[in-house]
Amino acid sequence: MNYADLEAWIVPACLFVGALGLGFLVQGFGLRKLTQLTARTKTDIDDLVVGALRRHVPFWFLLGGLTLAVRSSPLTPEHHTVVDRCTAALFVLSLSFVAANLITSLVERSTTRAGATFVSSSLMRNVLRGTILIVGGLMVLSNLGVRIEPLLTALGVGSLAVALALQPTLSNLFAGLHITLAKVFRIGDFIELENGLQGFVWDIGWRATKLRDPANNLVVVPNARLVEMVAKNYSLPDLAQSVSVPVGVGYATDLERAEAVLLEVAREVQRSAAEAVPDFEPVVRLTSLGDSSVNFSVALRVRSYTERGTVVHAFLRRVKARLDAEGIEIPFPQRVIHMGATGAKPA
Repeated sequence: MNYADLEAWIVPACLFVGALGLGFLVQGFGLRKLTQLTARTKTDIDDLVVGALRRHVPFWFLLGGLTLAVRSSPLTPEHHTVVDRCTAALFVLSLSFVAANLITSLVERSTTRAGATFVSSSLMRNVLRGTILIVGGLMVLSNLGVRIEPLLTALGVGSLAVALALQPTLSNLFAGLHITLAKVFRIGDFIELENGLQGFVWDIGWRATKLRDPANNLVVVPNARLVEMVAKNYSLPDLAQSVSVPVGVGYATDLERAEAVLLEVAREVQRSAAEAVPDFEPVVRLTSLGDSSVNFSVALRVRSYTERGTVVHAFLRRVKARLDAEGIEIPFPQRVIHMGATGAKPA
């Protein structure tokens, strides 16, 4: 290669290096300044857009510089066409990643504000992201001149065999989709399964749902088994929960006085306890005549299921002290035995 050949590549090389340098300059200074400007706006959509573009801007300048360098080089038009197709395909692929990140963030933002959890789980994020990338990949193949119709046909036939081989996995996958779309459980909900297992929903994945139990242990439940279980969601339809506290008094007690004392203490706890719903009016009902006591049921209302213990604790402490001060007996189980006189008749 002589000097004339090297000279012909100087301009293309300068274009390539200049475009790459300009790309890093835009990323380092332009996007940084743009980030500062978007931080001052009331909406956060522009922040999401800038965040999705940040890593891809230098790559786009690189592709543009490569295209300009090749077109100004002594390469043949056939090489120009190949490079144009490759750079266009890479640009579309990069745009697919930008779209996947941006759309996922926008949908998650919207559903979070609406109180839903459509993409809060890793399953829905991956499904949404994978769908966008698949569409982008098909566009790349089409741009490269690859016919995608036979490919789609082959994938359709092959997917049947894969579905038969991966039936348990697909069963968990579709069960996870059902759980997420039906919104029977949401991330952060406190649930109880029919086997007695309780915990907060940590994540809904493609194979299993992860729960964090009250002891802070991670419990993994396969999605297919979870949808078949009878489950109670303590976070729906509202977080607030009612709790019934049984209280027994002696048979010699003035029941009207006992009911008034219980209602007064319940109102005090309902208004003062931070975990209780302050505007709820407690209810006291006579429930049964037990073996050793007359039994009442006191209905309280707490902000969430996990705060029941705190409110019940406060109520029982106060009601015990108040009943003692009023001289109202809280009986313990006892049994009365009547002994009859027995004896042998004289002969």
